[in-house]
Amino acid sequence: MFRTALSLVLATSLAAGAYTEPYRPQFHFSLPHSWMGDPNGLVYENGQYHLYSYGTWEGATSTDLVHWQNLPVTGPQRDAGSNAFFSGSAVVDTHNTTGFGTVRNPPMVAMYTSVQEGSGIQAQSLAYSTDHGKSWTRYDGNPVLDLGSKDFRDPKVFWYEPAHDWRMVITLSDQHKVSVYESPDLKQWKHLSDFGPFGSVSGVWEMPDLFPLRVDGGRVRWVLSVSVGSTGVQYFVGTFDGTTFTPDGPATYTPPAGVPLENFESGSYGDWTTTGDAFGTAPASGTLPDQQAVSGYVGTHLVNSYNGGDRSTGTLSSPEFTITKPHLNFAIGGGQHPYVEGATPFGTLPPGEVFADFSGSTYGAGWTATGSFAGAGPTPSSLPNQLGPQVLDTFTPAGDAGTGTITSPVFTISRPYIDLQVAGGNHPWGQPNPTAVNLLVDGNVVASATGPNAPDLTWNNWDVSAYQGKQAQVQVVDDNTGTSGWGHLMVGDILLADSPAKPWDVQTGVNLVVDGKVVRSATGANSEVLDWTSWDLQDLIGHRAHLEVVDHNSGGWGHVLADDFRLSDSPASSTNERAHWMDFGSDFYAANTWNGTGGKRVGIAWMSNWAYAGQVPTSPWQGATTFPRDLSLRTINGTVQLAQQPVPAITSLRGPAVHIKATTNGTKPLALNGDTLEIQATLRPGTAKRFGLNVRAGGTQYTQIGYDTRSKKLYVDRTHSGAVGFSPSFADVKSAPLDLVNGELTLRILVDRSSVEVFADQGQVTLTDQIFPDPTSRGITAFADQGTSSTTLTAWPLRSTWH
Repeated sequence: MFRTALSLVLATSLAAGAYTEPYRPQFHFSLPHSWMGDPNGLVYENGQYHLYSYGTWEGATSTDLVHWQNLPVTGPQRDAGSNAFFSGSAVVDTHNTTGFGTVRNPPMVAMYTSVQEGSGIQAQSLAYSTDHGKSWTRYDGNPVLDLGSKDFRDPKVFWYEPAHDWRMVITLSDQHKVSVYESPDLKQWKHLSDFGPFGSVSGVWEMPDLFPLRVDGGRVRWVLSVSVGSTGVQYFVGTFDGTTFTPDGPATYTPPAGVPLENFESGSYGDWTTTGDAFGTAPASGTLPDQQAVSGYVGTHLVNSYNGGDRSTGTLSSPEFTITKPHLNFAIGGGQHPYVEGATPFGTLPPGEVFADFSGSTYGAGWTATGSFAGAGPTPSSLPNQLGPQVLDTFTPAGDAGTGTITSPVFTISRPYIDLQVAGGNHPWGQPNPTAVNLLVDGNVVASATGPNAPDLTWNNWDVSAYQGKQAQVQVVDDNTGTSGWGHLMVGDILLADSPAKPWDVQTGVNLVVDGKVVRSATGANSEVLDWTSWDLQDLIGHRAHLEVVDHNSGGWGHVLADDFRLSDSPASSTNERAHWMDFGSDFYAANTWNGTGGKRVGIAWMSNWAYAGQVPTSPWQGATTFPRDLSLRTINGTVQLAQQPVPAITSLRGPAVHIKATTNGTKPLALNGDTLEIQATLRPGTAKRFGLNVRAGGTQYTQIGYDTRSKKLYVDRTHSGAVGFSPSFADVKSAPLDLVNGELTLRILVDRSSVEVFADQGQVTLTDQIFPDPTSRGITAFADQGTSSTTLTAWPLRSTWH
């Protein structure tokens, strides 16, 4: 994977008292004192399952995939000229094709991505072990495969018995492709084929895997999985002939029919009206001058606001119409700049005075800097929402590795508000290694702001009315070296103001307006590929409305694409909604399976998310793996789907069973509690609109695992799960489409001290989420909204695997 590499840390044996810290997983694997990244080097040998962590090669072994023994692993050393090594895989070279061992003592061989210092070129390298994975030696002939690419990574190697040689799948990550290679000896590689782009391309492709499974225990199909940015892990079912993977199913999608609201195919806007210059005088016939290739539109014409480039702005409005169908479907692309209620025109500022705009050659008169920033100054930039030509940027001059402070001179707080623009890393003050802007009064931090983990300068508003007349300083603190991303901060204008600065209207999107108010909105995904979206309008049928296609953005990706607006009886599905996902939760990524397990296939994934992986409130470790899962292919509703269940050895952790039956109207406490539980439940909706279970409940805290009968979706809501404020990306609700079977919902739930894993029905739908509740939040409740539901469950407390 493309990550900043961590220093090599040797695994240590389990110290007395370890694995008892707050939030420490008790039956999910985590490293004793280190960052846990992608699960790497998964290989089964002589009754031992081997597991290593990306970037560190710290390792562990298990005989049952439940109880783990940490290994004091040595190596491999980095390749000459390489400043990092990324994810990879391991095999046992039974036939000693590499010559690294003997047939009697075959070597374990790891293939991984090494990253060249300076250029960032990603190439594939080998290391080998002749002592069962305890120590590793770098191959002198590295790299064994080099395309000169910065986006060529994460090799998964396996033995292909029909050809009696090796196969490898690896990603061309920025091209959304998986390449297939063959080799007789793991050293010499021949390119065979490429697969993709296909399915979801909402993020870079990483961590591929390819393996066979029998469908319902019969015919063999192959499963290709690939991680997609921070979106999740998608999979394809198809055939593999040793050279090419071919997915089952159609390659195209036809949205539901409906009543059109435009006729852009005529080459005219018709009775739609425009303002500004962004939309031109008629629909575009595809790609406009100087624009990247546009695709995904229907027919030959579409709305394209790139007329004159990103700097042009304007609106395109439909005539008023009556909403007569429950859904409005359309295709959208372009910039990802959503509608914000109450936003004001770009550049609108409240009354006041500019305290700092960093427009000079220094930070300003009286500003002082320490650490990496001593002697540095403002940085010319063009960030979204930037007002002047320069910003304070702690990436200058030492990159993410740079740390220090930048402090203003003492000033008098003369207005009731301090408004400031902040971008960059989201590492709040009060947490380890902050990237924060602080207001100091009498030497104490009385207000603080951090970035959004994005380059967009965002307004922060401090109410300082209680400190008016006092002496103060603004201090920018960067104590983060970026090992988990965004280890720097950007600060734009700072104002002493009479009121809070409002967000600016920089949207690129489509709005539905009813009675003068925006009631639905959609934006692009920073892509020239249009994708389908759908609005549920059941509550608006009979209302008069009109559509507005809006481009109020003159910066990067400052345009919108739209096409084929139709009122319909059923919703269209986006590419991500049509994709097959291994897990629908927030914390399932970099999935991988063990080599060498014979006919069965066991998988595991990184249980975290790059949006907040470096900010989770855990110490002295960060990150864990999902609980190992048995994978199978099953025919469900006429479709072959990947199904997953916890490996059977979890039953070795069970305590005495608890059996409960309950009928619920509202919220009902159950005679069950705990912070490490396995729950098997059958739920019936009755008359309820939503129903399910709340786990790790206590006071105002709970994690809700529920089913919405209207949307027919299973969901996990962690917005009230405990500590959620460490990142703006954490508090969320994730859902998955799921039909009830015979009117029932069957769930298997694994609850650990900082996670929930939900397996629905036959395991065809799973959701995995981290949670950080108080230790005292141990209750379980059943809930039913707007009606009644019934619950029958059996639960077991689970013992720790570490004590």
